[in-house]
Amino acid sequence: MDAATGTVLYYKNGDKQFYPASITKLMTALLVAENCNLDDKVTFSATATTNLESGAVSINMTAGDVMTVRQCLYALLLKSANEVGNALAEHVAGSNAKFADMMNAKAAALGCTNTHFTNPHGLNDSNHYTTPHDMALIARAAFQNDVVKTVASTRTYALPATIKNPSGLTVTMGHKMLNPNDARYYPGVIGGKTGYTSKAGNTLVTAVEKDGVRLIAVIMKSKSTHYTDTKALFDYGYELVKAGALSGGSAGNADNTSSSNGTGTPGGSSGTGNAGPGTTSARGWVQDSSGWYYVKDNGAKAANEWITADGVSYWIDSNTYMAKGWRQVDGKWYFLRSNGAMAKNQWEKVEENGQWFYLGADGAMLTNTTTPDGSRVDESGAWVQ
Repeated sequence: MDAATGTVLYYKNGDKQFYPASITKLMTALLVAENCNLDDKVTFSATATTNLESGAVSINMTAGDVMTVRQCLYALLLKSANEVGNALAEHVAGSNAKFADMMNAKAAALGCTNTHFTNPHGLNDSNHYTTPHDMALIARAAFQNDVVKTVASTRTYALPATIKNPSGLTVTMGHKMLNPNDARYYPGVIGGKTGYTSKAGNTLVTAVEKDGVRLIAVIMKSKSTHYTDTKALFDYGYELVKAGALSGGSAGNADNTSSSNGTGTPGGSSGTGNAGPGTTSARGWVQDSSGWYYVKDNGAKAANEWITADGVSYWIDSNTYMAKGWRQVDGKWYFLRSNGAMAKNQWEKVEENGQWFYLGADGAMLTNTTTPDGSRVDESGAWVQ
């Protein structure tokens, strides 16, 4: 999948339902990142630490253990610790069942049509399934989130002391393509997630960015060919890039700042048209010589309003064109990346004065508070150094 547009470049059984195993945890991490402060404390319950099938990956957490959300995310994505998934689900929603409802609602919002989740970790359940295409949509959103991308691209992380790990524990990323010393390493790799159960087989999600193009590969129901298959897919995708079939540009990733030059299509759609007042026969995103504008279902151009497409929010200025850079809306400041996507959960710099500001989970600039990474911002939103 081309992450900038959502265009599928190659698929086999792309809409067939499979068991995902632990690549499920990308959805879990995305919801946690969107709904929690990274310094929140997660207390492990007896239910969370015992509700696991035999042989499930664990870091031996036990009832009464406490870790921060940040630490839990590293344990979840690097070690694939299943009891950590349970604890995060309880922390966010109160129970696995209620968290699964959130997962399914988020999947639908991202455009997934053949997905149903029942738990936060991906252990075997006949009602827990997705498709390669749906999983690519989930991965696309996950790697647009700065927190998830940071965690899923980390090779090792030190966890604190717990009841059964009194000396702490270092977890290591299981995805072999992230290790430069491994023969399976792939240049440009951003991050990914592995999975395996006897029923799911090998599952693998990987994101790579080269030549200004971000690609996502999903492998499901593999029999130990998941790395070679992923490499083959990426090699094919970047041959398309070299051939000019794909344009380099922003994938809506959180690394983009006001100085980046991404040209990704908003909302994953494309079009050309002539700007003009009133209505038009086109629908959705349309581009002309002045920029991108959005035609609503009633034929009117959007103006002075938010537009959400494929789970990404865009601000449309009063002149009907998609905004880029800083905008103040209803008294709150937002930053729109070079492809128009609202920045979330990240720092942005104002070049004019050199000050840094933090955009929260809803995209609004934080003021007079402590940011998720422990920094302080004043009443104007500026970082207090």
